Amino acid sequence: WLRDWRLVAVDGFEADLPDSEANAAEFGYAGTGESRSAFPKARVVTLTECGTHALLAAEIGTYATSEKALAGKLYPRLRPDELLTADRNFYSWPAWESAAATGAALLWRAPTQLELPVVRVLADGTYLTMLSNPRTHKRERRDRVTAVARAGHAIHPSDGQWARVIEYDVPDRDGNGTGEIITLLTTILDPAHARPDELADAYHQRWEHETGNDQAKTHLRGPGRILRSRLPELAYQEIWAWLITHHAITTLITQAATAAELDPDRISYTQTLRLIRRTATGTATIPPSGLD
Repeated sequence: WLRDWRLVAVDGFEADLPDSEANAAEFGYAGTGESRSAFPKARVVTLTECGTHALLAAEIGTYATSEKALAGKLYPRLRPDELLTADRNFYSWPAWESAAATGAALLWRAPTQLELPVVRVLADGTYLTMLSNPRTHKRERRDRVTAVARAGHAIHPSDGQWARVIEYDVPDRDGNGTGEIITLLTTILDPAHARPDELADAYHQRWEHETGNDQAKTHLRGPGRILRSRLPELAYQEIWAWLITHHAITTLITQAATAAELDPDRISYTQTLRLIRRTATGTATIPPSGLD
């Protein structure tokens, strides 16, 4: 959590499927010619709770479907008490507009080419900018929108949206002095609601999503293993079962951690998985009602 917001992250991964004609036609391969992947690949994008690695929602698509497109289907699932973190590859005006409309707070890394005019510098060193709609405004119109914002007049959300910019550097690991500059965009405009260091730390928690991906891909599925379904409809079903199983395990870990007053990170996912596999004697079900 960051104050009153639950930290969540959006990101994706790929799943290798059996090399059948049906899977190849439905999902496609990575690359072409000699560089083509050995197996058809499904693309999976998930919304994950950073603190527990629980997969809250997911979209499954073909390899040709971009992560950004699949993520766009997840944004309506956001809640006002959540803070969504995202890498710079996920930013676009439609994506930002859609996610912000849910009332959830956003904390996204800005792409390098994005213009961020300084509208007002805040006392904590961050500054306010105006994100403009590139679909309806040429550069001259965007400049006028920025001028109106600087004058303190209201901007229609479909024309432009306020964002707060946090910039900080990450020291280089090799000692050559070329530290990386990180630029973050957030809808949390008031510094009293979140300090720059809190937001930088919250964005760093986005990497917990990668830990959740590793749990599902490396430990639950098995390293280097492909799924078994040779028909697309069964492949989709198998991926959903895979994701639901991961959710069930993270729920078990969280319940155990809560009872022991521990951070869920303190309980080993690998050891929990081994314990479940040793003790499971039959099938188990998760009631679909109430999961939302």
